[in-house]
Amino acid sequence: MTAHQPPRTPQPPQPYGPRLLVLRALGLGDLLTAVPALRALRRAHPGHTLVLAAPARLAQAAAATAAVDQLLPAQAPGRAVPARLDWTGPPPDLAVDLHGNGPPSHLLLHALGPRRLYAYAHPGTPHLPGPAWQEDEHERARWCRLLRWYGTPADPADLRIPLPEGPSPAPGALVIHPGADAPARRWPPGRFATVARALHRAGHRVVLTAGAGEGPLAHRIAAEAGLPATAVLGGTTDLPFPRLAALVAHARAVLVGDTGLAHLATALDTPSVVLFGPVAPRLWGPPQSPRHHVLWHPGPGDTARPGDAHGPAPDPRLLRITCQEVLTALDRLPAPHRAAETVP
Repeated sequence: MTAHQPPRTPQPPQPYGPRLLVLRALGLGDLLTAVPALRALRRAHPGHTLVLAAPARLAQAAAATAAVDQLLPAQAPGRAVPARLDWTGPPPDLAVDLHGNGPPSHLLLHALGPRRLYAYAHPGTPHLPGPAWQEDEHERARWCRLLRWYGTPADPADLRIPLPEGPSPAPGALVIHPGADAPARRWPPGRFATVARALHRAGHRVVLTAGAGEGPLAHRIAAEAGLPATAVLGGTTDLPFPRLAALVAHARAVLVGDTGLAHLATALDTPSVVLFGPVAPRLWGPPQSPRHHVLWHPGPGDTARPGDAHGPAPDPRLLRITCQEVLTALDRLPAPHRAAETVP
C-alpha cells in the first residue's frame, strides 16, 4: 500500500463476519506510531473488519491511516487503560494489545473471549504467551516485533499515511506547534515567539497550530512574534484532522516538540524539526532522514528516559535547546517534495 492510496471508507459493523480488535486507546502520536503494525495486520487479515479501540476524537485520523475499518470509542485519563470496552456481538477472532504491557490491558481484551490474543508476556498474566518486553525500544519497532513473534510480518518503516485530498488552509507555511500534553515537553513560549518572529521577518509565512485549550498559548506567542491572530489555527477545539493533515502535508516545514504533530509530519513525509527533552528521540523520534532534524541535549550518563515525560515543568534537556539552533536546523531542511508547498 502506498501513501498515495485514498483512505479506506469506514464500513458498517459486520456482526457475523470475522473481526480483529486492536486496543490503542491513547493519543494522535500513539496512533501514528502504530501505523506500521496496523498496516501489517490489515495485510495479514484482508477478510477481517479491523476495529480500533481508541478515543472518539481520533475517528478521522484512524480512517486516514487506510488500515482501520471501524473505531470503537474507548479512552481513560492520561495513559491509563479503559475500564471497559463496549464490544457487542460475537467475540473478536483476534485481539491485539498495542496499548501497553500489563494485566489491565491484557485482561480487558481477554475478557472479550477472543479466539486469539496477541500481547507481550507479563508475569501478571502468565496464561498469555508472548515475547519479552524491552524498555529501550522505539515505539514503532516495539509493536512490529510483537506481531513478528506471532508470525505476522511487520516493517517499522511502513509508516506513511495517504496524502489528504483537501486543500491546505496555509499552503507553503512554516507550521509551529508549541503545545504538548505535559509541560515537561513544552519548549518555553518566549523561545517559540523568538523563532516565529525571525521566520516572519525573513519573509516566511508562519502559522501556529493549537489543540483544544491551547488557544491562549498560541495567541500569546503569535502576538509576541508580531503575527496576526489569524495565524493561529485551532485552540478552542482541535483543528479537524483533515484540515490539520492538509496543512502539514503542504507545509514548508514543521517545528514541534515531542508530541502528536511531530508524528503527523513524519507520516506525511513533511520536513520537520523536533525538540526532545525528557525522552530520547531513539524511542519516539522520526526515522533518520535529512527531512527530519531532532534536537536533544542529554547530560552525562542520561538514559533513554532521563526525565519525566509527564512532569510539571520543562525538562532541563529541552531548555538546553537554543533559538539559534532551531533556526539553523530549519534553514538546513531540504525542500518539500510537493510543488504546491512552495512559499507564496
